[in-house]
Amino acid sequence: MTYAVALRLERGLVFAADTRTNAGVDNIAQYKKLQLWQKPGDRVLVLMSAGNLAATQAVLSLLNEPLADPESQVPNLYNAPNMYRAARVVGNAIREARRVDGPALEASKLGFNTHFIFGGQVKGERPRLFLVYPEGNFIEATDDTPFFQIGEHKYGKPILDRVARADMRLGEAAKLILLSFDSTLRSNLSVGLPIDLVVYERDTFGIRREMRIGADDDYFRQLSNAWSEALRHAFSTIEEFKV
Repeated sequence: MTYAVALRLERGLVFAADTRTNAGVDNIAQYKKLQLWQKPGDRVLVLMSAGNLAATQAVLSLLNEPLADPESQVPNLYNAPNMYRAARVVGNAIREARRVDGPALEASKLGFNTHFIFGGQVKGERPRLFLVYPEGNFIEATDDTPFFQIGEHKYGKPILDRVARADMRLGEAAKLILLSFDSTLRSNLSVGLPIDLVVYERDTFGIRREMRIGADDDYFRQLSNAWSEALRHAFSTIEEFKV
């Protein structure tokens, strides 16, 4: 399984995804689940995936194939005129992968289980963020709900619900997302380090920060310890229930 989350802000976008795909006592594998496309001065696009690894890799291959030909007239991530049309390209790739592989997966009772978060900015419009379903349709993030999650989201959702705002600074948003990962890592074995993190600043059309956060990352370790201390302190200061 996996956990991935993204925030759409007035100042830009923040994305993060773990790299664990199988979890067990003696079976742990890692794959990168955050993909990035850039055309300097024109667009930055980010895609994160959760679900059946073979199915998500098939979708990714379908998205990358037409990009090899710069003269291609087929609608693709590099010639889509806006983020909505780019999200349609992603949805169409999902439908094509499902058309080819879906019947076999359904016959094996695995199902075509893929979810995606897709976001970025195309020149001429503000950054946008979409949650794309296995059927290829999607919804868009708003100021009221500025974040999306896929995978094992239930442990990291409470802090996002309480704190996430569209007017947050990029550094604040990155801290919030990493705290949601910390909660998830403590409660779910199927999510694991390292975490791929991407920070995009609005109208720069270049990635401000891209990094992989592992178990030896000083900031993440300090963040986790400080959050635990803050929670224990907050708990101790609340009046006890009368019995």
